[in-house]
Amino acid sequence: MFEELRVPVLVAPMAGGPTTPELVAAVAEAGGSGFLAAGYLTADALGERIAKTRELTSRPFGVNLFVPGRKSDVDLSPYVRRIEEEARHYEAEPGDPRWEDDDYPAKVDLVAAQRIPFVSFTFGLPSTSDVARLHEAGSQVIVTVTTPEEAVRAVEVGADALCVQGFEAGAHRGLFVDDPEHPAGGEVYGLLALLRLIGSAVDLPLIAAGGIVHGADVAAVLAAGADAAQLGTAFLRADEAGTQLAHRKALAEGGRVTAITRAFSGRPARGLVNRFLTEHSPYAPSAYPQVHHLTKPVRAAAHAAGDPEGVNLWGGQTYSVAPEGPAAEIVARLKAEAKAAQERVTRRLG
Repeated sequence: MFEELRVPVLVAPMAGGPTTPELVAAVAEAGGSGFLAAGYLTADALGERIAKTRELTSRPFGVNLFVPGRKSDVDLSPYVRRIEEEARHYEAEPGDPRWEDDDYPAKVDLVAAQRIPFVSFTFGLPSTSDVARLHEAGSQVIVTVTTPEEAVRAVEVGADALCVQGFEAGAHRGLFVDDPEHPAGGEVYGLLALLRLIGSAVDLPLIAAGGIVHGADVAAVLAAGADAAQLGTAFLRADEAGTQLAHRKALAEGGRVTAITRAFSGRPARGLVNRFLTEHSPYAPSAYPQVHHLTKPVRAAAHAAGDPEGVNLWGGQTYSVAPEGPAAEIVARLKAEAKAAQERVTRRLG
């Protein structure tokens, strides 16, 4: 699927701002590719980002969609009261904890009409009819999976490839179903173990995601059976990324551990530990996107105040050694590091 890439590196679809058209285009021009994040956008806004990316590059790129889940019936009132208290720190008001489908049907229509080369799905499975529509439009369908069982189900709906997400990954876990009884939402697998298990269970091209920040990591997942590596945290400090200032500073400073939390969105996601995560994680319900909408204005106010203690500092476990600079330089560095790793292995094995 990605044989034409000069560098088997893909920018992850980091919703909420970090993955910009400029970032995707820069990586594509440097020999890789990437995915625009459709999450939290209207179909019209996504259309604008697709158009902008096409202005910046003629290289192929993808779009990632959030699959809407079932509306949670959990009582949100205790958590609403906590976030009301949190909002007072910033003289803000909490948002409306509403459920909605993220404009999903309209965005499926859009990517089919735009004939996007690669369309990936996170948080669940597209319907077989949507997969068929996308195939008719010439798109290849990729499903994010976190377990071998999810991988088998993705094959059944007609997926062309899988994005295999290890627990090391920053931001949201791509679980089909968030188990509220499990702190991480479900079974956790390290990336290399998951590649091995899924590669044994299905016969599809695999994209590896989770904790990849160095070219040696890229070489490792290719050796483990992946066709390409998807990197998010590695590009959060790229010049072209839309990462907000408080987030950039926390990533650059290092020193924080990471943890999986539902505190910001109601879905398990890995971020750098701060006050908000510490205080609210034990009480956060499994209720996405209601919690996301509830906390969004408070997080925006914390960003405006430049306070890293009140925002979601998404990042993978290896964030502290992720690079910064122009995206093209990051891609070139990854390629050189991967080649050096390959040479070391060749020497070691004779």
